Amino acid sequence: MRSAFLFLASAVVALVSVVQSAQPAPSTKTMRVDYFHTGGTAPETFALDEVVIEPAPWPGRAGVVTDTLRYGAYGFDVRDAATKALLYSAGFGSIYDEWVTTEEAKNRARTFHESLRFPAPATPVTVTVRKRGPQDAWQDVWTVDVNPKDMFVNPSAPDPDPGAVIALEKNGDSASKVDLLLIGDGYTTAERAKFETDAKRLLDVLFATSPFKERRTDFNVWGLVPPARESGVSRPSQGIHRASPVGATYDAFGSERYVLTFDNKAFRRIASYAPYDVVEIVTNTETYGGGGIYNLYSTVSANNAYSPYVFVHEFGHHFAALADEYYTSPVAYLPSETREEPWEPNVTATPASPKWQDLIEPGTPLPTPWDKQDFEARSRAAQAKRAEIRKRNLSETEMEKLFREEQQMDQRAFPAERYAGKIGAFEGARYEAQGLYRPAVDCIMFTRSPDFCEVCRRSIAKVIDSHVGR
Repeated sequence: MRSAFLFLASAVVALVSVVQSAQPAPSTKTMRVDYFHTGGTAPETFALDEVVIEPAPWPGRAGVVTDTLRYGAYGFDVRDAATKALLYSAGFGSIYDEWVTTEEAKNRARTFHESLRFPAPATPVTVTVRKRGPQDAWQDVWTVDVNPKDMFVNPSAPDPDPGAVIALEKNGDSASKVDLLLIGDGYTTAERAKFETDAKRLLDVLFATSPFKERRTDFNVWGLVPPARESGVSRPSQGIHRASPVGATYDAFGSERYVLTFDNKAFRRIASYAPYDVVEIVTNTETYGGGGIYNLYSTVSANNAYSPYVFVHEFGHHFAALADEYYTSPVAYLPSETREEPWEPNVTATPASPKWQDLIEPGTPLPTPWDKQDFEARSRAAQAKRAEIRKRNLSETEMEKLFREEQQMDQRAFPAERYAGKIGAFEGARYEAQGLYRPAVDCIMFTRSPDFCEVCRRSIAKVIDSHVGR
């Protein structure tokens, strides 16, 4: 899965209201380019769907905004069509990028709906999608010209309206804040208050976790909860199918815990009613699960004992491009056929000179030794128990009990490691037992730890800075 805790700042009061006027005053409009992305056994192609103007204003900084982080398997540039001047750029991940690493992609072609969002231009622009290739080389893969005055640019508000925006936390003008949008999926009209309670509980944990704790006032948080006809979302492996508003579903790519929505159009139409830089989809479900894709969205089931941890872990993927550091859990992705340096900031293929070299204390060996065999033995034993619980369709209480036992074993073992709390290069990361390395022996991106390691904290802080203009 790419696929990922209570702190109350004295100067901040969590606002829970449904007052539409709590949104920032409209300024720059938001343009969205929707397109189809096809590949697999077929050549990788792109085709325009439509260009829309979203109901909510652009939440980001004004002026030219360029991507300085360079994260993501893809990126896009927006340039003035006449002068070729760069107006906006951003990196992103995609469901397509994950899908092409699965067995299915070797046997069939498939199309995914995707979107690019940027400040609406006043004059014609050229939008170019680029793809990261071997050795970090970039290739232009699709270009489309967009004229904001074209009669087919759609400014109408999509239907149905998901309801009033909930101001969960407001700390200033959107242009200088990170706008986080929580969307509830699988909540009926009668469960609207439950969504607000779930959202506040999850946010309490996020903003109790460093560095979000220290940067809480750099965030605005909004909520939308389009009414569902019935509670919950789809879980095909159990014969459960729901026509939920956002279309979230378990079993993405055959992974029972991976929650995604493949209905990008529905997701974007709902989200367009609120100002947002990043989105977390909160599903009204109990089964452990979630997902996160850089600069697309993250997901979490609301009603599990480990939902707070999953919320933070998956938000790390979506917000800060953090890779999964675990490697013993089953995933749908095929093993890497090459050993390229990962673009994610918390994983490396070069342990002798990792990208976080400046954080490593002198004298720390590289690679850094740790009790890998002991961890793998207890982790794989837990995975076998987990598979048996799912096979027998036991209650989620049994799964939560197993997770607690596993967490307690980790919390006893990791502090005893010689390089516990140190930054180094520990082998085992990003679904690979060998050849890829993570910065610390433990982290939220590795196990159900309560803390991010120093490398991940720094990466998150850099992304916050990029949003607020520091």
